[in-house]
Amino acid sequence: MKQPKILIVKTGDTFADLSGPYGDFEDWIRRGMGAGADQVRVVNASAFEVLPEPGTFSGVVIAGSHAMVTQNLDWSLAVEAWLVPVVTAGIPVLGICYGHQLLAKAMGGKVDFHPGGLEIGTTPISLTPDALSDPLLQGLPPVFNAHTCHSQTVLTLPPGAVNLAENIHEPHHAFRLGHAAWGVQFHPEYTRDIMSGYIRNMSPVIQALGTDPARVRNQVTETPEAGHLLARFASLCSHDHIAY
Repeated sequence: MKQPKILIVKTGDTFADLSGPYGDFEDWIRRGMGAGADQVRVVNASAFEVLPEPGTFSGVVIAGSHAMVTQNLDWSLAVEAWLVPVVTAGIPVLGICYGHQLLAKAMGGKVDFHPGGLEIGTTPISLTPDALSDPLLQGLPPVFNAHTCHSQTVLTLPPGAVNLAENIHEPHHAFRLGHAAWGVQFHPEYTRDIMSGYIRNMSPVIQALGTDPARVRNQVTETPEAGHLLARFASLCSHDHIAY
């Protein structure tokens, strides 16, 4: 029997000057997973496309967004409600940035603006001891670089969640719920050029915070260790689901 497709839930669009040369969030995620177009299904939740029933896909990635989780937009609340039975069924889930926060909120965590403000650019991420045996993060270096771009954060993890990664700015850069649901605040799907494009587009915001955008941009590097998580997640989607 043919393996069900991995579902990518689209939660908005990137900047127009990035989508032209690089594609959109769903394209970056698919390329990062090393998947062909015939191996994924994209559902645009932000355009109110209908989300499929659990059991009709092998795993799901909830993409990033320029929206804020605390806006409680109708489409976002619908994804929240949909996520609960997906997670409960043990279907592999990966939430990225907005998706990370949405997964946490759906499962009982608290999301709001980060008290330290915006985190943007290439930054070191440290694994916690629990990550050493985690199916998704094990094998990563204890400290690795990742691309970040977020103003909101998971202030309180959902009940039973395991914290997997952190840095000086963000205490919850990755977490796991049960055996098969993960959230990552950083962006494994970003390349160096995409990260630089975000800094360019957000330069006025960065300057308003008293930081030099050129300095942030000059520190951008490729992040192959973080990027590897997408291919690892795609591999996990081919395994049997474990209910919990």
